[in-house]
Amino acid sequence: MSRWSLAWRLARRGLDWRFRGLRLLIVCLVLGTAALSAIGTLTGGIGRELAARGQSMLGGDLELTLAGREAAPAELEAMRGLGTVSQGVRLQAMARRAESADDAVPVELKAVDARWPLYGAFTVEGGRRAGAPQGMTAWIDPGVGDRLGVKAGDRLKIGQAELIIGGVIAGEPDRLSEGFALGPTVIVSEEALAASGLVQVGSMARWKYRLRLPQKADPAALSDAFKARFASSGFQVRTRDKASPGLDRFVERMGQFLVLVALAALGIAGIGIAGGVSSYLEARRASIATLKILGADAGDIVRIYLLQIAAAALAAIALGLLLGVGITPLLARALEGLLPIPPGFTADAGALAVAGAYGLLIALTFAAPPLLDARRVPAMALLRARVAPLGRGWRVPLWVLPVGVGLSGIAALAVLTSPQPWLAAGFLGGAAAVFALLALIGRGLSWVAARLPRPKRPLLRMALGNLHRPGAQTSALVVALGFALAAFVMLAAVQTSIDANIAKRVPQRAPDYFVLDVPRGAGAETFKALVRREAPGAAVRMLPSMRGAVLAYGPEGAMTEVTALKAIPEDSWLLRGDRGLTYAEDIPQGNVLSAGRWWPKDYKGEPLVSVDEDQAKAIGLKVGDRLRISLLGTEREARVASLRRIDWSSFGFNYALVFSPNALEDAPHTFAATITLGGHGGAAPEKRQAVRRAILSGLVKALPESSVIEVGPVLGQARTLLGQVGTAIFAAASVAVLAGLAVLAGAIAVARAARQYDSVILRVLGASRGQLLALLAAEYALLSAVLALVALVLGGGTAWLVIVELFEFDWAPDWGRVLGVLAGGVALVMVLAVAGSLSVLRTRPAEALRAL
Repeated sequence: MSRWSLAWRLARRGLDWRFRGLRLLIVCLVLGTAALSAIGTLTGGIGRELAARGQSMLGGDLELTLAGREAAPAELEAMRGLGTVSQGVRLQAMARRAESADDAVPVELKAVDARWPLYGAFTVEGGRRAGAPQGMTAWIDPGVGDRLGVKAGDRLKIGQAELIIGGVIAGEPDRLSEGFALGPTVIVSEEALAASGLVQVGSMARWKYRLRLPQKADPAALSDAFKARFASSGFQVRTRDKASPGLDRFVERMGQFLVLVALAALGIAGIGIAGGVSSYLEARRASIATLKILGADAGDIVRIYLLQIAAAALAAIALGLLLGVGITPLLARALEGLLPIPPGFTADAGALAVAGAYGLLIALTFAAPPLLDARRVPAMALLRARVAPLGRGWRVPLWVLPVGVGLSGIAALAVLTSPQPWLAAGFLGGAAAVFALLALIGRGLSWVAARLPRPKRPLLRMALGNLHRPGAQTSALVVALGFALAAFVMLAAVQTSIDANIAKRVPQRAPDYFVLDVPRGAGAETFKALVRREAPGAAVRMLPSMRGAVLAYGPEGAMTEVTALKAIPEDSWLLRGDRGLTYAEDIPQGNVLSAGRWWPKDYKGEPLVSVDEDQAKAIGLKVGDRLRISLLGTEREARVASLRRIDWSSFGFNYALVFSPNALEDAPHTFAATITLGGHGGAAPEKRQAVRRAILSGLVKALPESSVIEVGPVLGQARTLLGQVGTAIFAAASVAVLAGLAVLAGAIAVARAARQYDSVILRVLGASRGQLLALLAAEYALLSAVLALVALVLGGGTAWLVIVELFEFDWAPDWGRVLGVLAGGVALVMVLAVAGSLSVLRTRPAEALRAL
């Protein structure tokens, strides 16, 4: 019989189906592999959905967008030379029942031609497939029907057009690529849009041209060629593999965070595995010594217990993979509506293989030190180990090489399977540094405890002695406690920062309405009079509004062309397509100059522009540089006169680019306005609702070409989306916390086993159970007091990296709640320590002494 066959026979006899002694290893591995497999399966499924649905999400292989104008004949002819073109227009509008103007609802009006959709299926309620609406037919979002009380067959009026509702939208293939919705959607034909009279020169409308390309065509190459040919036309271009760049970036960052959390959970689990295997082998000390006496050599011992540990690890990994696949639909449900989630149960073979490989590598790597330490100890020394702890000596431990190989394998797997290898490498390096720091703190704490003056109180003196006595578990406890408490702090800081960002970025107080396309001249006066009549206490702000794209920027004579950039800087959203533009004589509300000077009133010199300081920093723009834009197909250039710090949380009109009046006032444009009801804020809900209805119906009658955005529903949608992000982050980070708790419980169990003999001797010498309990509490209180500060620094630093560097949110933790969570973590440590040691206190001295 081979050595491995014999080892397996002995290993199998030492195992039972309940895996007694190895449960900590199993719990840690199940948590870690379940997290990794669930995250890998979910992100893999989302990635496949994005890739598979790229054409239908975008509505074509290539999308060309213009703001404020439709394509010129030469531009349209160039598009048709590339492939089949489907033209559409999107703008804000007001919808009402045809027979009454008393109720109106702000909508997003989407006009499409007969070729829409080029890809994907458009469906209406009942599962029926439909195409583009014909004539004066309209497809409506369920929200329109709910707000106006209309259904299929009823009549609807938008602008000057009277429409017949053909059905209720069930599935819109290109919805995800359209971005954040500012109202329920109504889809109409080009004929109906023309009849509405809503599209005027300067209207805030966006023309979208979707192209179906020949099968072998390269969308990226064709888009680059088109942009180069019409560089000054202001086209925003997207391809099918980048159907929703914002969504792609969010998925990538969320995936990175979730994978890092899962790796953190597995790393923490590794500590628990090391402690669990140590405890398991300590409980089998007599068995190991007996095997050695009967002739087993060091290799036999390693083989026997390695097979037992491997069997437990494989069972745990299999359970973790099954659990991960099972919880994926729950994660998908939490993110439903935010991300393109694949339907039903999914299993990603690659993600499961990677999670299993991680679990096995970590189990074997962290089990190696206690396993290889046991092989070199003589049998008699093992039998005496309880009363004469084993000395380590100065020799290099046997496990250094296998642990090094295992850690290298883990690092290689993390880096090679990560979409951002440097991020994974940095995280692993940081985790190793934290581990080394905590181990060093543990050693330092033992060294300091040995040199401190001995307290006069016996309990304190013994508690201090327990930190540095031979066989003390101080280093292991410090690592476990440090990781667990740091996980508590990280979770609290991340969650409270997200809550603060939701409160800041989605303000409770904001204008009640945004009104677009208010005509200049008499139309503006009509608008003001209407608001004064229906809501005398309301505050109205009006600004000129148009849209344009940045073409070039930088010092005069050396400007950088946006089309020549290989990649747009990460934070410079100003360069990504068309942006809102305005002009003003005075500094806008909520803006503060940070550099340069504002132009005087009635300024008539060269065109000037004021730029948001964050965007200027992102692209390296300075006062005195020049900026060239495309506006309605023409180029305009201005000199940067100042930089501004903008209070984006005001939720008012915040433009990154504000020009001097003489730069833009001659261009066709309309006004945008905000209405803040103000004096009606404390009114009864019925009266406030009546005021809202009066304003909306009055606008529909007096200014049918204007459109309204209700801020309340938009804020509710934003809070929901950010809340989903926060829930996903909380759920993921909780995995690390659970792993930390499991490790902490295991460390306490190992320490309990190590001090059982001490407790028995103290009981024989007359110590009461209460005194032993107080001694235990004093020891853990000393450790927790030192590690609370360490955990605050480590957990807070990790949370800062997640919030600021990964998600680019503001760092705004609620330190009161963070400290409260930390205090709760310390209290939990004390409870676990006391509860885990009750069995030791109940041990009869005579029974324990006979077992030595």
